[in-house]
Amino acid sequence: MTSHGHTAEAPNGLVLGVDSGGSGLRVALGAAEADAPVATVDCGGPVRTGPRGIDAAHLLEQVLPAVRELLAGRAPGARVTAAAVGAAGMATLGDELRAVLPGALADELGVRRIALAADAVTAYAGAVGQRPGAVVAAGTGLIALGTDLTRWRRADGWGHLLGDSGGGAWIGRAGLDAAMRAHDGRRGGSTALLERLEAVFGAPAELPGLLYPRADRPALLASFAPEVAACADRDPVAAGILGAAAAHIAEAAAAVCPAAGPEGEACEVALTGGLFRMGEPLLVPLYEQLARLLPGARAVPGSGDPLLGAVRIARALAAGELRLPTHPTLLRVPPSGPSAPGERHINPGKPPIG
Repeated sequence: MTSHGHTAEAPNGLVLGVDSGGSGLRVALGAAEADAPVATVDCGGPVRTGPRGIDAAHLLEQVLPAVRELLAGRAPGARVTAAAVGAAGMATLGDELRAVLPGALADELGVRRIALAADAVTAYAGAVGQRPGAVVAAGTGLIALGTDLTRWRRADGWGHLLGDSGGGAWIGRAGLDAAMRAHDGRRGGSTALLERLEAVFGAPAELPGLLYPRADRPALLASFAPEVAACADRDPVAAGILGAAAAHIAEAAAAVCPAAGPEGEACEVALTGGLFRMGEPLLVPLYEQLARLLPGARAVPGSGDPLLGAVRIARALAAGELRLPTHPTLLRVPPSGPSAPGERHINPGKPPIG
């Protein structure tokens, strides 16, 4: 567990943000005032997923000690007034989180204003804020989310077997396919990508045995995406893969971008996530595709990440100024107040905080 930026704050008015992603879990605590500094804790590995979806007990086992660590640097009596938890898979695998977290966080932290969000929503809040627009969050996977502040529109984010088209795993798999085609002598192969496969993974015939048994197959596929980008300037097959990825990304953005407002303002499309660090090999064709599908739209780098988005949502809750639309699975704000009958709680055996 690694912490950064401890500061002492006033006794009241703290907000908690949680970002549970595919690569790990992070926690942030700061004053409720906008733009106030936050202290953060990196909790390490990702939260487990079990038969009932995302494991609420495992999340709490990481979050609550992190909050204790962060509160230790605050003034005596400091308490959390609002919290927002963003989690990868919340929309489809978050039933247990939605059942458990409101009561557990109320019991352990005394916090009554809680938002439970899909990571795409916290990515939106971090990148766009509370304005109409769209965000494409792309790393290993890919999801696009847009809103006119009355409802959400979602495209993709269906996982590497059903979608995530244009994301890191999609690009990596396409690159490995081209490499294996070259290994076999089939049409559409790339000798440049075959060389990179051999350098990274070893003998091509051994790749299935390395890939298929692993639980983190999407991450392993995505690890080859930078190799595709590195070959794109000299290999037409690699360049074609990135061009196809750019088309998929732009199509997802176009599917969720809200219509022009009454003033005719263009849609703002924020691009956030590690995939876009590939730079020009992906961004050049992507900007071309966005200009074709969304003429007049403004493509901008995301101004913040999902952890910042969770903090922004918590601050909006604390101030009673949440303008992002609620949704049963994308952004849920349970009624505040004492625990409801029948709610399932998890008590990790620690006394209440604050």
